[in-house]
Amino acid sequence: MWQQQNNKLYKKFQFGDFSEAFAFMTRVAMEAEKMDHHPLWTNVWNTVEIWLCTHDAGNIITEKDHALAKKIDGLAK
Repeated sequence: MWQQQNNKLYKKFQFGDFSEAFAFMTRVAMEAEKMDHHPLWTNVWNTVEIWLCTHDAGNIITEKDHALAKKIDGLAK
């Protein structure tokens, strides 16, 4: 479940290994690029952490963030 932290949506994803985590990041990157909405994220081995906010709306959570979060959840399955 996505959490609200400091005006951002946040979620941590864990995978079996680095390759799975990186493949997930690649899928997310392609969707984010289509939406012209790019996440702040980190990756350490099998863990990907993502923070979403809309920069051009003043770094707050908008519908654009919720839409990308929903797509990301679908890609993680």
